[in-house]
Amino acid sequence: ERSANADYLIGAARTFNRLALKGSARYLSTRERPGFEIDARSDRTETEWDGSIELRALPQTYFGARAWRRRVLFDRDEVFRGANLAEELNRTIDAQAFTVRHVVTSLTAVSLQVGREEERFTLSSLRDADSSRVAGTVTFQPRALISGSATVGYRQFTPRSADVPPYRGTTTAVNLSYTRRGITRFGIDASRDVQPSLEFGHPYYLETGVGGFVQHQVVGPFDVLARIGTRQLAYRDRLGVPLEVSNRTDRVRAFGLGAGYRLGSDKRVGFTIERQNRTSNVHAYGYRGLRFGMSLTYET
Repeated sequence: ERSANADYLIGAARTFNRLALKGSARYLSTRERPGFEIDARSDRTETEWDGSIELRALPQTYFGARAWRRRVLFDRDEVFRGANLAEELNRTIDAQAFTVRHVVTSLTAVSLQVGREEERFTLSSLRDADSSRVAGTVTFQPRALISGSATVGYRQFTPRSADVPPYRGTTTAVNLSYTRRGITRFGIDASRDVQPSLEFGHPYYLETGVGGFVQHQVVGPFDVLARIGTRQLAYRDRLGVPLEVSNRTDRVRAFGLGAGYRLGSDKRVGFTIERQNRTSNVHAYGYRGLRFGMSLTYET
C-alpha cells in the first residue's frame, strides 16, 4: 500500500474597490481511498477549476456568483470487487451558484448559496444526474472561540435515468473545533450528502456521518489524541434490477488513538492508529482493518 500523492493548487485574487475577483486551479494525483465504499488504494487524478466574483453592496453584505468544474479520472486498470472503477466512476461535475454573504463580526460570517449542479459520467451515462441546492453556512475564523464552519442545506437530486429514484432532502457539512485553556481541543464533524456508487444495481447512496475528537497537551510539547466516528451508507435501488438485498444500509465505525510532539509553535509530528469496521447485509461487503501512520503538520 505504499504510495506518493501530489496535490497542487494555484490561485489569484484581485479587489477593485467594492468588487472582488478570485480564481483557482487544482491538480491531485493520489492513491488514497476515494471513500468508505471502496476499501482499496485506487490510482486516480482530479482536476478542478473555480472562479468567483463578489460585490460589496452594503458595508457588511456581499453579493456574488461562482462557477466551478471538477473532473475525476481513475486509472483504467483499477478494479474493485469485479468493477472497473474508470468505467463506473470517471465523471465531470459542473456547478454554478449565486451567493449572499454577511459579515456579522470580524470573526463570524453567515452566507446563503443557491446553485445548480450537473454530474456526467464518461462511460456510465445511466448514473448522470442534475441537482439543485440551497445551503446556509456559518463561518468562524481560527481566532474565534469556536473555529471552522457549519453548513445545512437542501438538495434536489434528479437522476436523468428513469429507473433511478431521486433524492430530495437535507445535506450537512460541519467541521467545528473548540480549544479550552489552550491545552485541550475538542472537535466535531458531521456530513450528509449523496455519493455515487460503483454498483450497477445501487447507482448511489446517501452517506450520513458524525465524528469527534479530543486532543490534550499532556506535558510540554507532548499531546495525545482520541477520535471516534460512524458513517451510514443508505443505498438506493435501481428499479427493475434483481438484487441480493434491497434498500441496503451499510455502516462504518472507526476509533483511533494518537500522540504528537510539537516542534516549536507551528510544526507537529504525530502518530495515529485507527480501527475501522464496516458491516453490511451482504456478507462479502463487510471489512475490518487496523491502520496506522505518521504525519508532519506545518501551520501558517
